[in-house]
Amino acid sequence: MTLKELYRNKWVRFGFWTLLYVAWVIWVGNYWWLAGLLVIFDIFITRKVKWAFWKKSYKEGEKPNVLLEWLDAIIFAVIVVTFINIFFFQSFKIPSSSMESTLYTGDHLFVSKLAYGPRMPQTPLTVPFSHNVLPGGHESYSTMVQCKYKRLKGFGQVKRGDVVVFGFPNGDKVLTKAPAEDYYMACRLFGKDFVEKEYGPVKVRPMDKKDHYVKRCVAVPGDTLKIIDSKVYIGSEPLTEYPGQQTSYTVVTDGQKLSAKTARKLGLNTSELWYDALLPGYYEMSMTQSAAAEIKTMGHIVSVTENVDEYPADYPDSYLTIFPFEESYKWTRDNFGPIWVPEKGVTVSLTAENLPLYRRIITAYEHHTLAESDGCILIDGKKTESYTFEQDYYFMMGDNRHNSLDSRYWGFVPEDHIVGKPSIVWLSIVNDGKFPQNVRWGRFLKFGF
Repeated sequence: MTLKELYRNKWVRFGFWTLLYVAWVIWVGNYWWLAGLLVIFDIFITRKVKWAFWKKSYKEGEKPNVLLEWLDAIIFAVIVVTFINIFFFQSFKIPSSSMESTLYTGDHLFVSKLAYGPRMPQTPLTVPFSHNVLPGGHESYSTMVQCKYKRLKGFGQVKRGDVVVFGFPNGDKVLTKAPAEDYYMACRLFGKDFVEKEYGPVKVRPMDKKDHYVKRCVAVPGDTLKIIDSKVYIGSEPLTEYPGQQTSYTVVTDGQKLSAKTARKLGLNTSELWYDALLPGYYEMSMTQSAAAEIKTMGHIVSVTENVDEYPADYPDSYLTIFPFEESYKWTRDNFGPIWVPEKGVTVSLTAENLPLYRRIITAYEHHTLAESDGCILIDGKKTESYTFEQDYYFMMGDNRHNSLDSRYWGFVPEDHIVGKPSIVWLSIVNDGKFPQNVRWGRFLKFGF
């Protein structure tokens, strides 16, 4: 008897799908789902209920109903794709150049949910194939039902050096007329009343419906991070510099512009090259160390100098944009820290000096009230001198170090915000150009980052 013939036996099929379903229930950890075994039993054995009620059984010679056939295909696709998106993989498009030259604007990725374990939906009432917004700007979900955070078992934990997709920590409040902007930074710079009047109203999003960001994890829970002259250190050890890592340089020429062909050959983003005839040259040319070394050898190049911000930070940065947004810290994007990354279960002493580092953790991520009165710190109305963290946190940075809004600008990433790990680039499109010239064919089916 062949396997195909064996599978035709209803009890064999029932046993096969029962084993898969029970394994899934154990993984999910909610044993109420075992009631679904009754459905599986009926589908394969008793067949009393027409579960696929939209499908029609045709008599011999009867012409199929095209509309019902399409309906069947659509319902099947919605169920299968939704299941895959929740538990296995999700499609993601790189929207900006913050990870160049590791990930490029226009890269289309599959993000593995299994790498760190998929999160169970906290906002389950969502339009299929959408994350948080429908065409036209309307929210694609309802908050009538909200579930507690739960992460299933995955293949591992976030490690230092991993490229990670996560929910934007400051994305719980979104300006309707400027949804891509950081609401909290805008309020610090221009004032809450002005920002909400000009760019509001403000939308409040649940944690699992925040916009997705992708950055590299440079520090894990318990690490102490410091950035000195744009170089990242964990403790006293310098962090490995990754092949695609970029920073910006001031490039002075003899008056000639860098050709678009040469720029593309060096892997530069031509849409972000701004030539200033008064220099003459480029004040902010983002590129890798190898590209900078190659440019230095060109005959029309006078000098190539890496840009390094010392305090006070260069425009548009200021203490209002650099975490933790206190002038006393005197940090910049290139000279930052030392800063300790919070670890679950660890208790720290709270002082007026270090409270700005942990304020948002205590209030927004771990949902306590926080107040300061007469030099005392009150959490949930009780005077305290310490705090114990309830989850792990991470410090994320873009590989394009001078063109990335990351943890230097909004602080730590909570563990419950982690979505997954990019696993494969299945398509990469250049914003300018026509098909097929606008396709980066060399990035097709690219694995590993």
